[in-house]
Amino acid sequence: MKQSQLISGLDCTCDRLRRLTRRVTQMYDHHLQPSGLRITQFVLLATLEAAESVSVTELAEALGMDRTTLTRNLQPLALSGYLTVDEGSDRRSRSVRITDVGSTVVKNATLYWEKAQKQMVEVIGAEQLQKFHELMDCSLEQLSAD
Repeated sequence: MKQSQLISGLDCTCDRLRRLTRRVTQMYDHHLQPSGLRITQFVLLATLEAAESVSVTELAEALGMDRTTLTRNLQPLALSGYLTVDEGSDRRSRSVRITDVGSTVVKNATLYWEKAQKQMVEVIGAEQLQKFHELMDCSLEQLSAD
């Protein structure tokens, strides 16, 4: 019996994806540990690094998250001084910007992230990983269209 069917007996796509993302997250978190960031925090800060200032709504859409989850994830990074959350164009919106300290943290953490990326290529194989990325991108596009 396959591991995915071991407990539930179901052949569930969501279950497989969640187990895969947990494993991949654990690997990236392990590599990023010396930086003090988890992969979710690194991706969030790296995304902000690429933008001057972005609204919480725009950032949530870019990361595929809902606003409340994103807001919870922003709080510890703001408390650490890695980003600021300010009033946006109107009183209801918020604008997020990475700080100089946050930029430095991302630059330092990038070395650890690159090691994680390298391990993924070694474990999965460059060609297989490229195909997997294409499949994920296509699937995200199709699921976003619904």
